[in-house]
Amino acid sequence: MSAKASARPGRYNPELTPWVPGIHAALDDPTVTKVVAKKSAQVAWTDGVLLNYVGRRIDIDPCPMIIMFAKDGAAKEFNDEKFGPMVEATPRLAEKIPVHKKRDRDNRWQFKGFPGGFLKFVGSNSPSSVKSTPAPVVAVEEPDDCNENVNDQGDTITLLEERTKSFPRRKVIFGGTPTIEGLSRVDAGYKASDQRKFFVPCHHCDEAHVLSWEHVRWTEDPEFNHEVFGHARPETAYYVCPHCSCTWSDAEKNRNVRRAESAGFGWQATAPFYGVAGFYINELYSPFPGSILQRLVEKWLTAQHALEQGDDTKLRSFVNNTQGLAYAYASDLPDVDTLKERAEDYAELTVPWGALVITAGVDVQHDRLAVVIRAWGRGEESWLLYWGEIHGQTVVAEQGAWIDLDALLSRPIAHVSGASLRVRAVSVDSSDGQTSDAVYAYVRRRMGRGYMAVKGASMDDGREVFSPPKLSVDTDRKQKAHKYGLRPFIVGTQRAKDLLLGVDSNGGRIKLNGTGPGRMHWYKGVRPDYFEQITAEVKAPHRTIRNRKVWQKKAGVRNEALDCEVYALHAARSLKINLWKEERWTDEERKVRQADLLGAPAAEPLPPLQPLEGGDPSSDGAGPPAAPPAPQAKPARPKPGGFFNAPSGGGFKATRW
Repeated sequence: MSAKASARPGRYNPELTPWVPGIHAALDDPTVTKVVAKKSAQVAWTDGVLLNYVGRRIDIDPCPMIIMFAKDGAAKEFNDEKFGPMVEATPRLAEKIPVHKKRDRDNRWQFKGFPGGFLKFVGSNSPSSVKSTPAPVVAVEEPDDCNENVNDQGDTITLLEERTKSFPRRKVIFGGTPTIEGLSRVDAGYKASDQRKFFVPCHHCDEAHVLSWEHVRWTEDPEFNHEVFGHARPETAYYVCPHCSCTWSDAEKNRNVRRAESAGFGWQATAPFYGVAGFYINELYSPFPGSILQRLVEKWLTAQHALEQGDDTKLRSFVNNTQGLAYAYASDLPDVDTLKERAEDYAELTVPWGALVITAGVDVQHDRLAVVIRAWGRGEESWLLYWGEIHGQTVVAEQGAWIDLDALLSRPIAHVSGASLRVRAVSVDSSDGQTSDAVYAYVRRRMGRGYMAVKGASMDDGREVFSPPKLSVDTDRKQKAHKYGLRPFIVGTQRAKDLLLGVDSNGGRIKLNGTGPGRMHWYKGVRPDYFEQITAEVKAPHRTIRNRKVWQKKAGVRNEALDCEVYALHAARSLKINLWKEERWTDEERKVRQADLLGAPAAEPLPPLQPLEGGDPSSDGAGPPAAPPAPQAKPARPKPGGFFNAPSGGGFKATRW
């Protein structure tokens, strides 16, 4: 360890951090394909685990290796502040990697060549550098800070793991501090592992347990009143054994941690093993001066004081960086089982009483289309009619999955009265750059039927669920946005999710029971994953924008059903049903009942599809307008005789029709 990067330079001493050798054993175990570390700060992960393992592989078992960071800047800092100084301080590594040469093809900040392999540093904001290089060993530093989807090329962490598939002895190293519960990929990765925890014995009763913040205590002095700490005396902090209530000082705590392995405790798995070894460690295990109990209590009391002032950032930092846990935001969302119990007894694709208008939302993926069809009544009370996916290619319009989608959305849907209704408006996601052209082509032919291409607002800018579109994506001969071209709608997704799911601890429509305005209903036969997907997001602080909470997808779950519900709501708002008065609803209801009495369907025939190519000659090839103006009636032709057909030289003559 270099004096440039460590307060304890020289050969690494694992006795100070006795949990490190167990992680290295898992990295050397051929049955372990992935190592996940859910950790706090100050637990020797970077120096003790990652750098030690990389250095060992370079020296005695060389191979191609890739380490990914959140950004290129973080990768460069790691090279300058961690890896380079380690190589300089280790003679056997300095012989293999020319770090002393400033101009060498094997010594660039992002690439280190050595006999038998190389080490590559990449940023998650540059997926092209990840996709091009296969390697048997890949590592991700702070996965929660990495980009999920850059340039619509997919999750960069998944892309990195794909680089190891062709190697029989592959190793994925996944270590970092968890952030938000439900969003943290480190937390999700640990839950998918065998969940090993480091058990520490008590020097008094010899019973072992996992060190936890709830066992830290300190004294309260009524005569002491600190501006931040109040009556608390952080210098009196101590740890209490949960088994015998024996108190531990810092020195006793550190000794107990060091003797854990020899006493037959240490790392123990708490879940089945399926190739992924997971490790949880927090700052209470740390023997370093900055992690003594007094300092930790001071941080806790400071966080509590800030929370009383309305600032939870310090508490989040304490939970993440000291406890090594994901921070949980309060939510009033019903759990999945509660939602399933609320399912109602009506058939799929059957419109119940009270519902009069049908809309649909479509989420476009590369290999499938996710679809929600929802019926609406007074006060935006709504009933789910269909949730499902249509598999097939989506890159070319009018082919693959698009054919089945058209058949589904064009069919008349039976009302319980015996009448038939049709889908009146459809919002189709066009935000994916690889499928947007197909969406535009599909929607162009169906604009007369109420189809819209939509994109979710990139940020919470206060945008309403529905707002009129601005510029057309089609251009005229002068390359200007065409007046009658296709105009993508920007959906106020944050506002829509606030309505459906709620804001902070205030529940949204999904929480409402019974019947009435805003209530959401679903049928008993709905596909089971619907409930997991509509609750797949949490409103939490944005990773890069301070003091801004936005809806974010939880790690390891899908949210297409929620997106489709948002688009179906957008389609309903495009019809302005939220502004309809009772007279309009009564009229709609009369049409349905009248159709029932007459025994004829209420559904009107669909307008013809616009041609695939061409269109109105005046549109410059941009296609027909969304709502073509009614044709002007021509004047009636005159009958024979009269002034219009007077003999030559007499009467009035028409000079223009």
